[in-house]
Amino acid sequence: MFAFFFTCVCLGANGYCNRAIKRSNCFHASRGKNPCHMNSNPYMIGFGIAEIIFSQIPDFDQLWWLSIVAAVMSFTYSTIGLGLGIAKVAENGKIRGSLTGISVGTVTQTQKIWRSFQALGDMAFAYSYSLILIEIQDTLKAPPSESKTMSKATLLSVGVTTLFYMLCGCMGYAAFGDLSPGNLLTGFGFYNPFWLLDIANAAIVIHLVGAYQVYCQPLFAFIEKSAAKRFPDSEFITKDIKIPIPGFRPYNLNLFRLVWRTIFVMLTTLISMLLPFFNDIVGLLGAIGFWPLTVYFPVEMYISQNKIAKWSTRWLCLQILSIACLIITIAAAAGSIAGVILDLKSYKPFSTAY
Repeated sequence: MFAFFFTCVCLGANGYCNRAIKRSNCFHASRGKNPCHMNSNPYMIGFGIAEIIFSQIPDFDQLWWLSIVAAVMSFTYSTIGLGLGIAKVAENGKIRGSLTGISVGTVTQTQKIWRSFQALGDMAFAYSYSLILIEIQDTLKAPPSESKTMSKATLLSVGVTTLFYMLCGCMGYAAFGDLSPGNLLTGFGFYNPFWLLDIANAAIVIHLVGAYQVYCQPLFAFIEKSAAKRFPDSEFITKDIKIPIPGFRPYNLNLFRLVWRTIFVMLTTLISMLLPFFNDIVGLLGAIGFWPLTVYFPVEMYISQNKIAKWSTRWLCLQILSIACLIITIAAAAGSIAGVILDLKSYKPFSTAY
């Protein structure tokens, strides 16, 4: 379920980024005189069509090249966002904002509390990678042991991710203060240089292509293996049709894979077009997935694997960590739900124009 809604978020974000590119060029051409209202739905549909094609990649381990491209794109747009934030602070000649966040008056005290909680969910969403850790580990070669390689890779990736996100978030707030948009690159905190914004948003779009597949493939594999186990005599599910490709190995076309993955992408595209309130949904997904998948189960497995005695100092510390993260999850979910309820008051289905 989490993977399903994560892919919906990818489609929604893609629509926002493509729309941002179009609006940026429109603003530049009209010198800011045209409001440049755009609709995201055509871009989401286009992204969905592309994902239908990429979804026919049979196995997770064949995504290595797409994963590398996505990682490079992630560094690209993060670096651009950070650089623009630093440049804006230098242009302003001072740091905007405050240590306590957005001031009451710009928003009400209640709104500030809910938005602070929602922000926790947005941050938690950035660390919702636990679903695919085992899948990634299964693709590693030994020696050295997969667990040691994965531990080093996880530590490095979490460290780099945290560093970049903290720098981008802090510099963005320092640049715009209370007027900071939800997304610096798509919310038009920056207008110029427009070509650099286009590059950054294009990098996000490419990154989302890889992110969609990385999260979907384990779900695809689970459903297809379960179907093959339940209906072993069904040719529709188990039979592969070899399609020759000049210069490459034949492609094994499976009709069940083709039909079910296409339906999955079509459903996620439809859902993403129905849910235009992006930040609130990201916060809610982050809250739902963070504690159970990223904290609770890993902590309990660590305790069981290492046979940590109950009520020992280490056991108590791990339980305190788990409870603290649970409280954060509940707060983040509450803030995100409040944001969704507020958005629903002005909600129109399939209306993603801005």
